[in-house]
Amino acid sequence: MFLGEYSHTVDNKNRLAIPAKFKFDLKQGAVITRGLDNCLFVFTKNDWHALVKKIASLPLSHANARSFSRMMLMGAMEVRIDKLGRILVPEYLKKFAGLRKKVIVGGVLNRIEIWDEEKWNIYKKQSEKNVVKIAEGMSELGI
Repeated sequence: MFLGEYSHTVDNKNRLAIPAKFKFDLKQGAVITRGLDNCLFVFTKNDWHALVKKIASLPLSHANARSFSRMMLMGAMEVRIDKLGRILVPEYLKKFAGLRKKVIVGGVLNRIEIWDEEKWNIYKKQSEKNVVKIAEGMSELGI
């Protein structure tokens, strides 16, 4: 399980250090892809395969299912952690998420999210303003 929020930097070769607490779970490799809300998602290979299985079961005749499949799967790339605990963020994903030098690496249970620091701060501030309203809506989802 991935938890926590960490400040990191992307170097000039698009390498990003992964927080020490996350490295063990990613030692067998990982998959990075376009996320939602203009961030990137990083999954362990096991969690990625579980997601792919769900995506594969979506109806091909449904336009939103096709669009979601394309965004998640065509943007995906396998990554490995190097000896220094870094992954290489592909340029097209860096551009998609608008990543600059300072980023936030966050653990969200079964995935890691990578955000441009400025975008994360805006998103977080907006969510914090609406946390009560958001929490009330969670009852519809069984929480």
